[in-house]
Amino acid sequence: MSRQKLLFVCARNKIRSLSAERMLQGSPHYDVRSRGVARAARVRLTAADIGWADQIFVMEKQHKDRMRQDFAEALRGKPIVVLFIDDIYEPMEAALLTILRERLAAHLLHQP
Repeated sequence: MSRQKLLFVCARNKIRSLSAERMLQGSPHYDVRSRGVARAARVRLTAADIGWADQIFVMEKQHKDRMRQDFAEALRGKPIVVLFIDDIYEPMEAALLTILRERLAAHLLHQP
């Protein structure tokens, strides 16, 4: 069975999406990347990232809107799941990892 490619997106790729990537790194079931949509993002989202992904998760609806604005063509036929996780956490904070696991549970076959 092939590994599913998961892309996590937030604004600056410093806390939420990066924590999600690190939480799932090394999984035998998933390949993971994290990116940001802001100009000041640690690693900025590209059309190639979108093309690579089997499943895309964003932390807030505004991230989805920004992606649709900047990458409409690349996103054609790609589902985007909004996790509704606010920017109130520290990197790898236990509460952030807990909410990530809870929100991802409905979308992932194998739990992180």
